Amino acid sequence: MVKWPISNCRFPIVACCFIAALAIGQEVPTPSPSETHSPSPGTTPSAAAAQNVPLRFVPPPMEGTISLGIWDSNDKLVRVLHREAKIDGFIIDESSLKTTWDGKNDAGDDLPSGKYRARGYLVAKLKVEDLGKAEAAVANESDHIPVKLVPNPLNSDTRAVMEVGVGFDRNGSFLKTTDGLPLATINDNPGLSRVTIGKYGEKAADVWQEDASGTEHLRISGIDKIMAFDCGFFELKVDRGN
Repeated sequence: MVKWPISNCRFPIVACCFIAALAIGQEVPTPSPSETHSPSPGTTPSAAAAQNVPLRFVPPPMEGTISLGIWDSNDKLVRVLHREAKIDGFIIDESSLKTTWDGKNDAGDDLPSGKYRARGYLVAKLKVEDLGKAEAAVANESDHIPVKLVPNPLNSDTRAVMEVGVGFDRNGSFLKTTDGLPLATINDNPGLSRVTIGKYGEKAADVWQEDASGTEHLRISGIDKIMAFDCGFFELKVDRGN
């Protein structure tokens, strides 16, 4: 795999991301059993032709991992396309990185034709410090905090501050956007029942995560090293046949 040193990238400032034209009704190979999605309970798979929507984007010029999502026309996150992906996990295509979207949501259901948006975040490596067990509830704990983003020189995004939350699943705890896009792993504890966060200065945050043994107090440094990028809007056109 060719390595692409982000620190040496030189891209035009006029554009951050390119969406390739969609091939409508094009047949694609049948995925293996490990790649197929199971429909949500109570839903029936649509008759839509299989889609492979190509997405190309210029990565922000900063070292870190990439989380990339798909939002619908109501600005609802419908698919986590990449979670903490490394640069070499994408296809290098001329002056951009390339990936594909199959036109499905996170439950594996085919999404309808319409306008969608792809955008994401590059996050530098976090430093996580274990401060031990918390003896009592903390006054400033919440489900989200404001974080000042690193300006992206490749686009004109003016959102200097965004709200960042915390979540957990069977793999542990993680930072996320408030609408659910995972950004960075905090801890690999699989038995969590609750996670909260509080601001600690401008560059760090405190996280309290509960499991059967009590509440663990963690401090995360480096939350100020997040850079956003926006791939813009594109049309998904689904051929449902006759």
